[in-house]
Amino acid sequence: MELSGCTLVKRANTSAYQHRETEFNSSSNLDDTSLYYLLEEWALTPSGINMKMFLIPPVVCLVAGVLIIPTILFVIFSRFSIRQETRYMLLGNALLSDLIYLLFYTLSAALNAAHVHLPKEACVLLLFLLAVAYCGGLFTAAAIVLDTYIAILFPLRYIAILPPSRTRKIIVLLWMCSGAFPGIFFLVLSSTHSFVPCVLEMCSVPVILILTLNGTDAVKLCFWLSNTVIFLCLCLIFCCYAILYFKTKQSGIWESICSRASVTFLMHNTVLFFYFFPLLALFIESFLCINVVIRLQTGIWVSLTVCNVLMILPKVLFPFLYGLRYREISASLKSIVRRKHLHLVSPAPSPS
Repeated sequence: MELSGCTLVKRANTSAYQHRETEFNSSSNLDDTSLYYLLEEWALTPSGINMKMFLIPPVVCLVAGVLIIPTILFVIFSRFSIRQETRYMLLGNALLSDLIYLLFYTLSAALNAAHVHLPKEACVLLLFLLAVAYCGGLFTAAAIVLDTYIAILFPLRYIAILPPSRTRKIIVLLWMCSGAFPGIFFLVLSSTHSFVPCVLEMCSVPVILILTLNGTDAVKLCFWLSNTVIFLCLCLIFCCYAILYFKTKQSGIWESICSRASVTFLMHNTVLFFYFFPLLALFIESFLCINVVIRLQTGIWVSLTVCNVLMILPKVLFPFLYGLRYREISASLKSIVRRKHLHLVSPAPSPS
């Protein structure tokens, strides 16, 4: 049966739900009708109502990000000496990508928690912007690690390798790759008619992730290719950090656990862990789904935890662990706060 839209009756008893959930776990491909009923019954159960609690982490992270990220971006772009350095330009680009991702993902989560159904075109656009912002942050994080790698291992040739003009071209290239990579996948899915209307009307990223493994071959291919590219980027970041550690181990900068190098390395690995762990969780979830180990509700709970908590945390930790770690940025922020404090406490002029 072909659905013209998600306008079916929103009623199902418990036995019917369990039957269709069994069908979900035992079938590699669902038709639109079964898929619609599964999504509707999930949304109408008490567990679906409790999904609203997963809106709290994105909202909290968005508030924290809105408070700190624009401030750091203002410091970077308002100081000529700072915005001419490669590391600060890349940092600003990463923070901008993270802020865009936080904004659009929180919007998506809020709409889904409020059961607001989006038109197909609006949902596709929202998913595309989320993919672009996520890829932009991930690619820029890899570029930051490569910049650190070149600066430490080739200090005399660093300026010649990465001058400000070349850095700007690299940032443009990063945004082009961030748009082209998900754009190709969206075109493939659109040309193969792999977008299910009911899923797009619901427009929930966690639900879409759990259902990709029961979609068409094109959807599965895009899912695994996306995970592979993300995994390769994170492997590149890890390898660069490992090489830097072993190359600089003999210099003595790691002797003290409280040294600046040790603390910085620990912060880098903390962010790297929060980037790696959600991907590992998705791989485990995918393996369990393929082998029919977990039920539909369990799979969606895992996807909600990964998307609304684990994938959001690196976005809000990044400005605190990276941005405030730079002396120039922290000094500029302190001077702004000090200037504002002096302005507030300055005595009013005495009347003549």
